Amino acid sequence: MTDPTLYRMTATTWALLLLLGLIWGGSYFFGRIAVGHLPPFTLAFFRLSLAALALHIYLRGRFDLYATLRSHWRPFLLLGLLNNAIPHSLILMGQTEIGAGLAAILNATTPIWTVLIANRLTTDEKLTAAKLIGCLLGLLGTVILIGPSTLATSQVPLWALLLPIGASISYGFAAIYGKQFRALPAPVTATGQLTASCLLVLPAALAIDQPWHLAMPPVLAMLAVLALALVSTAFAYILFFRIMAKAGATNTSLVTLLVPPSAILLGVLFLGERFEWIDIVAMALIGLGLLVLDGRILPSRKKLPTAL
Repeated sequence: MTDPTLYRMTATTWALLLLLGLIWGGSYFFGRIAVGHLPPFTLAFFRLSLAALALHIYLRGRFDLYATLRSHWRPFLLLGLLNNAIPHSLILMGQTEIGAGLAAILNATTPIWTVLIANRLTTDEKLTAAKLIGCLLGLLGTVILIGPSTLATSQVPLWALLLPIGASISYGFAAIYGKQFRALPAPVTATGQLTASCLLVLPAALAIDQPWHLAMPPVLAMLAVLALALVSTAFAYILFFRIMAKAGATNTSLVTLLVPPSAILLGVLFLGERFEWIDIVAMALIGLGLLVLDGRILPSRKKLPTAL
C-alpha cells in the first residue's frame, strides 16, 4: 500500500472532501424524506438499482466490467449483502422513527466496529492501546447518545436506535471481507456490489412491502429517491475514488467526521430536527474516537485498514 504521508491535502481535495461529506450527509436527509412515503425495502431497492444502472452507464463496460461480474458474482453477492443490502435497509428502517442527524451519528461508529471485528477475525489487525482507547471513546459516545434518547421520550423506540448500529456492524464485516477486492479497479467493485445488492433486496421488497399496493408517492419523495440513488450513491462513489486517488485512503477517511454534521445541519434547517447538548457531546466523543483510530491522535505503528 502506498505510504499515506506521500499524499497532500490541497485546497481542491479539501473542497472535494467537504462536498463528499455533504453528499453522504445528504443521504440521511433524502432517506428521511423518502421513507415517509415508501417502505424501507422498496426504497433501498430503488436506491441500489438506480445507482447500479448509473454506474453501468458511466463505465460502459470498461475495466473488463462484465467479465469480472461473471467471474466474481459469488463474492459480489456477499459483499453487496454486507456493504449495501443489509446496512441500507437497516438505516432506512431506523429512519422511519429517528431523524437524519441521529442516524448519521450512530452510523459514524462504523470504524469502531471494524476495528473490533478485525481484532477477532484477522491475525494482522489486532488491537493496540491507541485503537482500544479510540474504541472506548466511540462506544462511550454511543452509550451516551442512546441512553438519554431512549429514557427521555417513549417516542424514540430502542430498536430504531439500534438499527443504524447494526448497519455499522455490517459495514465492519464488509470492510474486512472487502480486502480481497483490492486487486480489482475500484469502480468495478462498486458497480458489482451495487448490482448484486439490488438483486438481493428485490425479494424482500416484493414479499414484505408489496409495492404494487402502494400509492404513487409525491413529487418531492420521488426527487428524494433520485437524489439518494444518483447523487448520494452513484456520484458519491465516483467522487470518493477520485479523492482517494488524489489524497490517499487515510486522508479520505476524514469524510467519516464530516457526514454527521452535514446530516445534522440539513435535518435542522429543512426537517425541523432538534438536538440537545448531550447529543453534541456524544458526537464529539465518537469523533474523537475516530481521530484516535485514524492515528491523528495517539498514533500507533499500524494504520487502520481502509474500508471499501
